[in-house]
This record gives sequence, structure tokens and C-alpha cells, in this order.
Amino acid sequence: MKILVPVKRVVDYNVKVRVKADGSGVDIANVKMSMNPFDEIGVEEAVRLKEAGVATEVVAVSCGLAASQETLRAAMAMGADRGILVETDAELQPLAVAKLLKAVCDKEQPQLVICGKQAIDDDANQTGQMLAALAGWPQATFASKVSIADGKASVMREIDGGVETLSVTLPAVVTTDLRLNEPRYATLPNIMKAKKKPLETVKPADLGVDVAPRLATLKVSEPAQRKAGEMVADVAQLVDKLKNVAKVI
Repeated sequence: MKILVPVKRVVDYNVKVRVKADGSGVDIANVKMSMNPFDEIGVEEAVRLKEAGVATEVVAVSCGLAASQETLRAAMAMGADRGILVETDAELQPLAVAKLLKAVCDKEQPQLVICGKQAIDDDANQTGQMLAALAGWPQATFASKVSIADGKASVMREIDGGVETLSVTLPAVVTTDLRLNEPRYATLPNIMKAKKKPLETVKPADLGVDVAPRLATLKVSEPAQRKAGEMVADVAQLVDKLKNVAKVI
């Protein structure tokens, strides 16, 4: 069984992002970039399935700038067998990425696609669902446990007030949640081995996909500064503040 894992290059989660002075977007100049954390979970799950003998090959795919090769190498250092980069300088929105992944799936014919549920830069939470719709495959989102048997995937997902278990027929799309696993650290020997693993580069035109943006960003701004808290002397004063100042009761 072949597993396809999309990975995205994003601003590292430890970095405090800054908005550009003209409000056109986020400033990523000289900023540390890394693999989207939810995608790391997807790579880890795919590698675990391979180690368990369920999968035979793990293919990492990334769409974006040439620098995304670093992200693919990181995925291969974790255990992915090879990488595919769909290289483009264009701004990629979720629908465009889903179309590119659909084209890659048509070429690679994977039995399972494991996506991160969302990227931490745009928080769109759309690509996995759009890919499933375009491919006509079943989907199971926000997975906290995945098991494969008899051509089906059993996926446990956390929902409001409990846990839901879905059974989907392969091929299928699964998106990862935080509790699915804890990604491993890539060891130095594996990082060195990843440099020799095959990495294929293609263009959107090679896949017959138009990646022109359908949406326009009008303005990006930082959230308003939160006001400092205020100490109150007793419960009576707290109730008075809530009623007459905050007006929430």
C-alpha cells in the first residue's frame, strides 16, 4: 500500500509573526521556516504504518517555492521514501493545492492520503476536504487514531461531547489531529540518508493545473492589544463590574 503525505513549508511555530508595513501579508524575510506541525503528525503516522508492515511506500509531496525541498528532505529524514515537489512561485490557495494533489494522486495512485488538518499559517482547514471531493474518495477528518485492515481504514475522531469512529473504504483521505501521535526527531544518520533519497520536481503546467488565485487578500492586520486585567476587592465589586462595565450579566 502506498501512502501519500502532503507537507507544507510554513513559518516555524516558535516564531512571532509580524505583519508587513503595507498590510499586504506576513513578513517572512529572514524568518525560520519549518514543516507544518500537523503535517509532521501525518508523516509520523504514515511511517508508523510502514514500520507495522501495513504500507510499503511513503511519498511526501509539497507545493510551493524551491525552498520547500528542505521540508521534503525533513519528511524523508523522518522516514518517507521519496519526495515530489510541485514547484511554483504563485500564491497557492487551498483549492489550487487540492487540484495539484489530485493530479499527483492520479499519477501515483496511492491507497491513502494523510494530510494535516490545517496549516498554521492560514488555518484554512480546507485542502484535505477539497482533495477528497475532487477525487471522489471518502474522507475522515481530525483523526486521533487510525488503523488499516481488509481494504478499509478505521478512524477515531474527537467530536463535541465524545468520540466518533468512522470506517472508510480505501482509497481515502485522512486528516490528522494533535492527539494522533507525537512526531519523532530525525536522527543525524537519517538526515544524511535523506539527502540521497529521490526527489522529483514538477511544475503545475506539467500536471495540467491552473493555480491562479481565486481570492484576493484585501488587508492583513495584527490583532488589537489586550487590555490589562483589573483586580477587584470582593465578589460584590466583581458582580458590579460585570453588570455595569462589561455588561455581560
